[in-house]
Amino acid sequence: MTDHTGQAADGNSGQDSWRDSVSEATATDLENLLGTGVSAAQEQLQRNGGFLPFALTVQNDGEVRLVAVSPADAGEGSDADFDADAMIHDLQALLRQNRDDFRAAAVVCDILLVEEDSDAIHVAAEHRDGSLFAAVLPYSANATTQSWDFGELGADASEPVIWVD
Repeated sequence: MTDHTGQAADGNSGQDSWRDSVSEATATDLENLLGTGVSAAQEQLQRNGGFLPFALTVQNDGEVRLVAVSPADAGEGSDADFDADAMIHDLQALLRQNRDDFRAAAVVCDILLVEEDSDAIHVAAEHRDGSLFAAVLPYSANATTQSWDFGELGADASEPVIWVD
Protein backbone atom coordinates (compact mmCIF):
# COMPACT_ATOMS: atom_id res chain seq x y z
CA MET A 1 0.00 0.00 0.00
CA THR A 2 1.30 3.43 -0.90
CA ASP A 3 1.03 6.42 1.44
CA HIS A 4 -0.88 9.33 0.01
CA THR A 5 -0.93 12.66 1.76
CA GLY A 6 -3.21 14.61 -0.60
CA GLN A 7 -6.84 15.06 0.26
CA ALA A 8 -9.57 13.79 -1.97
CA ALA A 9 -12.07 16.31 -3.18
CA ASP A 10 -15.76 15.93 -2.42
CA GLY A 11 -17.77 13.49 -4.56
CA ASN A 12 -18.30 15.39 -7.81
CA SER A 13 -16.10 18.38 -7.04
CA GLY A 14 -14.22 19.31 -10.17
CA GLN A 15 -15.67 16.45 -12.19
CA ASP A 16 -18.05 18.57 -14.26
CA SER A 17 -15.40 21.19 -15.05
CA TRP A 18 -12.92 18.44 -15.88
CA ARG A 19 -15.33 16.80 -18.32
CA ASP A 20 -16.07 20.14 -19.99
CA SER A 21 -12.35 20.70 -20.64
CA VAL A 22 -11.82 17.57 -22.79
CA SER A 23 -13.33 16.06 -25.92
CA GLU A 24 -16.25 13.66 -25.60
CA ALA A 25 -14.08 10.75 -26.83
CA THR A 26 -11.36 11.50 -24.27
CA ALA A 27 -13.88 11.83 -21.44
CA THR A 28 -15.44 8.50 -22.42
CA ASP A 29 -12.05 6.74 -22.45
CA LEU A 30 -10.98 8.15 -19.07
CA GLU A 31 -14.35 7.50 -17.42
CA ASN A 32 -14.34 3.95 -18.80
CA LEU A 33 -10.90 3.36 -17.25
CA LEU A 34 -11.99 4.92 -13.95
CA GLY A 35 -15.17 2.84 -13.70
CA THR A 36 -13.50 -0.39 -14.77
CA GLY A 37 -10.56 0.19 -12.43
CA VAL A 38 -12.73 0.90 -9.39
CA SER A 39 -15.01 -2.09 -10.14
CA ALA A 40 -12.08 -4.48 -10.62
CA ALA A 41 -10.41 -3.32 -7.40
CA GLN A 42 -13.68 -3.63 -5.44
CA GLU A 43 -14.18 -7.14 -6.81
CA GLN A 44 -10.66 -8.14 -5.76
CA LEU A 45 -11.21 -6.68 -2.29
CA GLN A 46 -14.45 -8.64 -1.90
CA ARG A 47 -12.91 -11.84 -3.22
CA ASN A 48 -9.38 -11.71 -1.74
CA GLY A 49 -9.39 -9.04 0.96
CA GLY A 50 -6.94 -6.89 -1.02
CA PHE A 51 -5.53 -6.27 -4.47
CA LEU A 52 -2.18 -5.79 -6.17
CA PRO A 53 -1.50 -2.73 -8.33
CA PHE A 54 -2.63 -3.19 -11.93
CA ALA A 55 -3.17 -1.10 -15.05
CA LEU A 56 -5.85 -0.85 -17.70
CA THR A 57 -5.49 0.39 -21.25
CA VAL A 58 -7.91 1.51 -23.95
CA GLN A 59 -6.37 0.04 -27.07
CA ASN A 60 -6.38 2.00 -30.31
CA ASP A 61 -9.40 -0.07 -31.43
CA GLY A 62 -11.30 0.81 -28.21
CA GLU A 63 -10.83 -2.53 -26.43
CA VAL A 64 -10.02 -2.29 -22.70
CA ARG A 65 -7.20 -4.55 -21.53
CA LEU A 66 -5.80 -5.42 -18.13
CA VAL A 67 -2.04 -5.08 -17.63
CA ALA A 68 -0.29 -6.71 -14.67
CA VAL A 69 3.26 -7.29 -13.50
CA SER A 70 4.67 -9.85 -11.09
CA PRO A 71 5.10 -8.59 -7.55
CA ALA A 72 8.62 -7.83 -6.43
CA ASP A 73 9.64 -9.03 -2.99
CA ALA A 74 9.42 -6.38 -0.30
CA GLY A 75 12.68 -4.94 0.98
CA GLU A 76 14.35 -5.91 4.22
CA GLY A 77 12.64 -4.60 7.36
CA SER A 78 9.25 -4.32 5.67
CA ASP A 79 6.07 -5.98 6.95
CA ALA A 80 4.73 -6.34 3.40
CA ASP A 81 5.04 -9.51 1.31
CA PHE A 82 5.58 -7.50 -1.86
CA ASP A 83 6.81 -4.05 -2.89
CA ALA A 84 3.75 -2.17 -4.22
CA ASP A 85 5.80 0.91 -5.13
CA ALA A 86 8.10 -1.22 -7.29
CA MET A 87 5.07 -2.78 -8.99
CA ILE A 88 3.60 0.66 -9.74
CA HIS A 89 6.96 1.80 -11.14
CA ASP A 90 7.17 -1.36 -13.30
CA LEU A 91 3.61 -0.83 -14.58
CA GLN A 92 4.34 2.78 -15.49
CA ALA A 93 7.56 1.79 -17.30
CA LEU A 94 5.72 -0.96 -19.22
CA LEU A 95 2.97 1.48 -20.22
CA ARG A 96 5.51 4.08 -21.38
CA GLN A 97 7.31 1.46 -23.50
CA ASN A 98 4.08 0.37 -25.21
CA ARG A 99 2.16 3.66 -25.35
CA ASP A 100 1.85 3.58 -29.15
CA ASP A 101 -0.44 0.53 -28.77
CA PHE A 102 -3.17 2.35 -26.82
CA ARG A 103 -4.82 5.75 -26.51
CA ALA A 104 -5.44 5.86 -22.75
CA ALA A 105 -4.25 4.05 -19.64
CA ALA A 106 -4.83 3.98 -15.91
CA VAL A 107 -2.85 2.67 -12.97
CA VAL A 108 -4.96 1.32 -10.11
CA CYS A 109 -3.48 0.83 -6.65
CA ASP A 110 -4.30 0.62 -2.96
CA ILE A 111 -3.24 3.70 -1.02
CA LEU A 112 -3.39 5.02 2.52
CA LEU A 113 -5.00 8.44 2.91
CA VAL A 114 -2.73 9.57 5.73
CA GLU A 115 -4.73 12.61 6.87
CA GLU A 116 -7.94 10.59 6.96
CA ASP A 117 -6.34 7.36 8.25
CA SER A 118 -8.23 5.41 5.60
CA ASP A 119 -7.37 2.94 2.88
CA ALA A 120 -8.50 3.88 -0.63
CA ILE A 121 -8.60 2.67 -4.19
CA HIS A 122 -6.62 5.13 -6.34
CA VAL A 123 -7.10 5.31 -10.11
CA ALA A 124 -4.87 7.64 -12.16
CA ALA A 125 -6.03 7.78 -15.80
CA GLU A 126 -4.10 9.45 -18.60
CA HIS A 127 -4.94 10.03 -22.27
CA ARG A 128 -2.45 10.41 -25.09
CA ASP A 129 -3.90 13.87 -25.79
CA GLY A 130 -2.49 15.00 -22.41
CA SER A 131 -5.74 14.82 -20.44
CA LEU A 132 -5.52 13.43 -16.90
CA PHE A 133 -8.07 12.39 -14.32
CA ALA A 134 -7.45 10.69 -10.98
CA ALA A 135 -9.85 9.61 -8.27
CA VAL A 136 -9.83 7.99 -4.86
CA LEU A 137 -12.45 5.78 -3.25
CA PRO A 138 -11.94 5.36 0.52
CA TYR A 139 -12.88 1.99 2.00
CA SER A 140 -12.83 0.13 5.29
CA ALA A 141 -13.57 -3.35 6.54
CA ASN A 142 -16.92 -3.84 8.23
CA ALA A 143 -16.39 -6.53 10.89
CA THR A 144 -20.13 -6.83 11.58
CA THR A 145 -21.10 -7.70 8.01
CA GLN A 146 -17.69 -9.11 7.06
CA SER A 147 -17.72 -6.95 3.94
CA TRP A 148 -16.30 -3.64 2.77
CA ASP A 149 -17.77 -0.19 3.26
CA PHE A 150 -16.94 2.34 0.55
CA GLY A 151 -16.93 6.11 0.95
CA GLU A 152 -17.51 8.77 -1.68
CA LEU A 153 -15.53 8.75 -4.91
CA GLY A 154 -13.51 11.96 -5.06
CA ALA A 155 -11.22 13.65 -7.55
CA ASP A 156 -7.50 13.68 -6.86
CA ALA A 157 -4.43 15.38 -8.30
CA SER A 158 -2.34 13.55 -10.87
CA GLU A 159 0.78 14.11 -12.94
CA PRO A 160 1.47 12.59 -16.37
CA VAL A 161 3.69 9.51 -16.24
CA ILE A 162 2.96 7.65 -19.49
CA TRP A 163 3.09 10.32 -22.18
CA VAL A 164 6.18 12.11 -20.91
CA ASP A 165 9.63 12.11 -22.43
